[in-house]
Amino acid sequence: MDVLSVTSEVYPLVKTGGLADVAGALPSALAAHDIAVRALIPGYPVVLGALKGGRVVAQFDDLFGGPASLIAARAGDLDLIVLDAGHLFDRAGGIYGDPTGVDWPDNWKRYAALSFVAAELAKGLVEGYRPPIIHAHDWQAAMSAAYVAFGRDISTKVVLTIHNIAFQGQFGADIFPHLRLPGEAFAMTGVEYYGGVGFLKGGMRCAHAITTVSPTYAREIRTPQFGMGLEGLLNERGHDLYGILNGIDTTAWNPQTDPNLAANYAVTNTRKRFLNREALLDRFGLEPTEGPLFGLVSRLTWQKGIDIVAENIDWLVELGGSLAVLGSGEAHLEAALAEAAQRHPGRVGFATGYDEPLSHLMQAGADVILVPSRFEPCGLTQLYGLRYGAIPLVARVGGLADTVIDANEAAVEAGVATGVQFSPVEGPELGEALSRTVSLFQRPELWARMQRKGMKTDVSWTNSAGKYAGLYRKLLGQA
Repeated sequence: MDVLSVTSEVYPLVKTGGLADVAGALPSALAAHDIAVRALIPGYPVVLGALKGGRVVAQFDDLFGGPASLIAARAGDLDLIVLDAGHLFDRAGGIYGDPTGVDWPDNWKRYAALSFVAAELAKGLVEGYRPPIIHAHDWQAAMSAAYVAFGRDISTKVVLTIHNIAFQGQFGADIFPHLRLPGEAFAMTGVEYYGGVGFLKGGMRCAHAITTVSPTYAREIRTPQFGMGLEGLLNERGHDLYGILNGIDTTAWNPQTDPNLAANYAVTNTRKRFLNREALLDRFGLEPTEGPLFGLVSRLTWQKGIDIVAENIDWLVELGGSLAVLGSGEAHLEAALAEAAQRHPGRVGFATGYDEPLSHLMQAGADVILVPSRFEPCGLTQLYGLRYGAIPLVARVGGLADTVIDANEAAVEAGVATGVQFSPVEGPELGEALSRTVSLFQRPELWARMQRKGMKTDVSWTNSAGKYAGLYRKLLGQA
């Protein structure tokens, strides 16, 4: 079976978050189910620069304002179709915004073009290739479903995966005449959304199946608290909604072979793990303490609960812990963390930006990995923590609730605990969870048992890839 994955980013070529990790790792896991995945991705400069060879398989004289071509190529294990459209993707700055972080005003056009091309491929644009399944990721690819639904003679089925319903791709009605959709598409049964155009909403309305990245998040987004205004549509389409847990690339994230670590180690022998702890302390200029070393690798936003981390830093230090933070985001949160590092020299360290090698070292060197998100569709950080023996301290939401077993009395007694959960996501509850985590850390045998249990947890794509394969076959009437 051929599947066309439509995505705005894919690891290791281009990444801003977990979407790229999923788009990069899922294809190889699906290969075990006799499914061949090609990824249709934008031709950002970083992507075009990474291609080895490649051949032009289709051309457009005018694709939403300029010429474009499709390049079939490979990059590592990825089978790619790259949309080379300089007027849309050849620009400096981030992939979604200018160097100052402001969204590109023509993002609607850039990702409508990507989705439009997906539907053209489904029509047979490239001789010998007509994928029976399109798997579209997030709002940037969601319009693939609309172009298929309102196209002619397209039998392809579309699966839309919502990685984070907070990002919806909402634009004014003035763009509709330029989308190359028939007039009937501007309706509640199409892409119209509160008088404008909703890319994610349109995809959700038109896709044959909707998935999201954990069972708990699939339930949460059907409620007003988490549905971000789309809960009504999700409840209407509830029979087509599936929660399939993300996995991680266990080859790239393997403490036995990871080249980013100071020392490699395995679940059967974690003695060298302390060398990574020492390297992490040194990297952040922190002093050794008898308390746990907490690590935080995150976008620094309200969604991620960074504000309640900031208000608990003094308490964390008082408990005997230390904290290493890697991330960037909202200016006032960056300022609060920087001020805390100045207030607690040797106990709190803060590195701004994104650093992939350092993020690996933090999973290998931290005793605890913090993920206090207010909502978290799946979360990959806690999965990396389990894999590397960093005990996850997480909010009881979304995929965090599905993947971490809280060290309550019953779970500890049964030997199944892998981390610490807290709820609701408020400052006092996080403070209590920090206290509980420090108490657990002071019981070395229990702590080591939790580490081993977490490291043995299957966080790969094996099970989830099977569920996607089953869904594809169900849509095609093969199940």
